[in-house]
Amino acid sequence: MTHYQTEERGRPNSTDYRIYFKTSDGKYISPFHDIPLYVTDEQENEIPSKKLKTDDQLLFNMVVEVPRWSNAKMEIATKEDLNPIKQDVKKGKLRYVANVFPHRGYIWNYGALPQTWEDPNHTDKDTKCGGDNDPIDVCDIGSKVCSRGEVIQVKVLGVLAMIDEGETDWKIIAINAEDPDAPELNSISDVRKKKPGHLEATVDWFKKYKVPDGKPENKFAFNGQFKDKDFAVQVIRSTHDHWRALVQKQAEAGEINCLNASVCDSAFKCSQEEASAIVQSAPSCGEALSVSAEVDKWHFL
Repeated sequence: MTHYQTEERGRPNSTDYRIYFKTSDGKYISPFHDIPLYVTDEQENEIPSKKLKTDDQLLFNMVVEVPRWSNAKMEIATKEDLNPIKQDVKKGKLRYVANVFPHRGYIWNYGALPQTWEDPNHTDKDTKCGGDNDPIDVCDIGSKVCSRGEVIQVKVLGVLAMIDEGETDWKIIAINAEDPDAPELNSISDVRKKKPGHLEATVDWFKKYKVPDGKPENKFAFNGQFKDKDFAVQVIRSTHDHWRALVQKQAEAGEINCLNASVCDSAFKCSQEEASAIVQSAPSCGEALSVSAEVDKWHFL
């Protein structure tokens, strides 16, 4: 199994902070494009192994952007070379999610599935909205608090369809395959039985997290009901197809940066010399800046 390393550049808690990715042998890669979606014995790029014949056997790679209980809104920088993780910025300020009582920061390890893309030009037949132009989001409901940039293998359990300002924003519900509860969790109904209240808290979190910033509550397709694992896997496969079209210049990329180190049949492949130059051009890792006490404030709605 391939393991990944990260390299920090810039100062944590600043607009220049970045987390770049590289393979175990030190080759720089894009977490968006180069880490395979499917976990297979041989980690083949793009294509799941023929050994994995059923959805029950599928495991997916997840790139952890935000560890549980933290507030900084970290995300894969889809518009930058090699797509490092950075903190989102709005109106010149770093973004932190508010603590909407009783939730403290993110209530799961939050991240993305690599090699997926929610195409804004594709109108989903169920949600009637286009995609949000990002890799598909994942909530890992396992017990371990992961690290920024950690790549874990997850079992998919279901999906929630959030509508964010008129865009489809799928939220995959999954569990770290190494979690002690993973063998007993194979579906959304299993989550309801084993972790009562967790799914309801997830809907509540996504519904209200933008309200302290003056925005309305988010809406959901399917009346806020979770769809099952089979539905979720089909959504993932669809976004993987859209990603493949993106890196093969068969879809309109817009501002998306498709530079990669290893994707077959991609016109955007770069050399390791070019990849290394990109990382070395970023500011050196420095001392973390302080974070405002406002980030710890409770919000009662």
